[in-house]
Amino acid sequence: MTNDNIFNEKRSKLVDYLKGAGITNQDVLNAILDVPRHSYVDPAFHPRAYDDDALPIGFDQTISSPTIVAKMTQLIYEDNKMKNVLEIGTGCGYQTSILSKLFTSVTTIERIKSLHLTAKKRLSDFNYNNITFLHGDGFHGHKSNSPYDAIIMTASPNEIPSGLVNQLKPSGRIILPLNINGSQKLFRIKNTKNGLLKKEVDDVLFVPMLEGVS
Repeated sequence: MTNDNIFNEKRSKLVDYLKGAGITNQDVLNAILDVPRHSYVDPAFHPRAYDDDALPIGFDQTISSPTIVAKMTQLIYEDNKMKNVLEIGTGCGYQTSILSKLFTSVTTIERIKSLHLTAKKRLSDFNYNNITFLHGDGFHGHKSNSPYDAIIMTASPNEIPSGLVNQLKPSGRIILPLNINGSQKLFRIKNTKNGLLKKEVDDVLFVPMLEGVS
């Protein structure tokens, strides 16, 4: 069996695992089936690429576990009416690729220049053409492409960034890991006419969200 066939089989088993873990959105499952996670990590980690683990990608950053990627994506994506998404924390570009298959337009911001450049080249080589890549401070978002149907954050701030809330559409939503008294909780935030509606989802562990660029 070739490596491609082995990886395809592992990806199929991963999707079955995610179904058992409560991922029900078929569009999200199809995107995960399509995207070769092993291509986003160092070859040394290829044997573990389809395990449900976070893996290092350098610069003290990680690629999130498949369950977290699927759960966060499912929480912000409801159907094909969702057009415009902002991602804070490009990392290796795996989550970006998943979003690209679901949303018409993806804007992604990475504060670490080396990760930004590597992800931009990788996804360009994979012929993703609906993504705007930015090297910048995620706290500021990107007003030029707003308003967004959804914002997904893959680093943990101490409070919900007001600058990002202001870039949401009415009824738009944010999924983020929020640092609360030293522990992190995953929240789904919905923008309503009566203010922000917050729903706690799970305990999580992400890198802290930092200001500025490097």
